[in-house]
Amino acid sequence: MNLQGIVAVSGKPGLWKALAQNKTGYVLESLDEQKTKLIANLSTAKLAALNEITIFGLEEDIKLVDVFERMKASATVPGVKDDGKAMRNFFREVAPDHDEEKVYASDMKKIINWFLLLKDLPLFSEELPTAPVAAEPVKEEEVAEAVAVEEAPKAKAKKPAAKKA
Repeated sequence: MNLQGIVAVSGKPGLWKALAQNKTGYVLESLDEQKTKLIANLSTAKLAALNEITIFGLEEDIKLVDVFERMKASATVPGVKDDGKAMRNFFREVAPDHDEEKVYASDMKKIINWFLLLKDLPLFSEELPTAPVAAEPVKEEEVAEAVAVEEAPKAKAKKPAAKKA
């Protein structure tokens, strides 16, 4: 499973793919159907790479990638709208050593949602690359396009002209 370059952005729903890096942050593209582009400023946004996320465990933390592998092998994955008991029972199967006091239902819901987003993507079944991939230089068109999408101008209300008496 190759989750290189896939990140979660705090305050933004869903998962994002890092396209490029510039001096102030990253150019990201959403993994959903809209393919929204976003520039995440490193000074204001918190990014979490999926391949580095861990879940609280009783003895050791559990890597999210390992949980995804077990979820992939599982026969059924509960839906995001299922009750907390079904999700907790499922997590006891795929992450038996998780700390039930520290891993909340909202965390399990988020992980299941991420899994459902990723499971059909080709990167989910490809192997991890052996050599580190160098980041591509940022193209000015990509930055301009992402900035235009993020900072779309808002229509200003026209003020009526003042009449002279």
